Amino acid sequence: MRLLVIDDDRKLCRLIRDYLEPMGYHVTAVHTGPEGVEQAGKETYQAIILDVMLPGLDGFEVLKQIRRQSNVPVLMLTARGDESDRIVGLEIGADDYLPKTFSTRELLARLRAVTRRSTLSAKAEPTEEAELVVGNLRVNPGARTAVLGDQPLDLTPVEFDLLASLARGRGRVKTREQLLDEIRDRNYDVFDRSIDVHISALRKKLGDDPKTPRFIRTVRAAGYMLIRPGDEGG
Repeated sequence: MRLLVIDDDRKLCRLIRDYLEPMGYHVTAVHTGPEGVEQAGKETYQAIILDVMLPGLDGFEVLKQIRRQSNVPVLMLTARGDESDRIVGLEIGADDYLPKTFSTRELLARLRAVTRRSTLSAKAEPTEEAELVVGNLRVNPGARTAVLGDQPLDLTPVEFDLLASLARGRGRVKTREQLLDEIRDRNYDVFDRSIDVHISALRKKLGDDPKTPRFIRTVRAAGYMLIRPGDEGG
């Protein structure tokens, strides 16, 4: 299992390497943003641990450049309690976050969860499930593509999984817990606002207004629902 760590804290990089290598991980560490972008494009990794605060390029810009060429699972490191960093990271394609006060056991659990989801997604048969059509929105679970009208949607892996889940249950409310169970490992301790953040990003890409939704309706104290054509005013 090849892991890239992009962090200017060399002591932390050594700690991660010393903990994970006996468990079968081969850890490569670089310490600036530009080095991280270069290394991520040069080798194949099963996961990347990426700090927000980096010299040269910050972690958000590094993540944007990585996402232009790869869907490798990315775990971002943020300052303790800095919710804005977590939200921005999730919106631009991070798979999850860890506070910089993480325990090594939590690091291992989260790495295993994000890489497991990535592996299962890669193994999915492209023709197993029929295209899901809701009005002028078409979601193809096998090809992992979504098209609105004639415009392809550029979705992160989590955004696509959420949209596909809602499309399968179109017209029915799905709770946050149900959505989390479908897009993440059941025993994985996720950021409690991650669903709301991803739904917000998904709405923007759909051109949806949460006050007068055409696609995703928030059901107070319950969850979210993909609206069937003709139900917009319900």
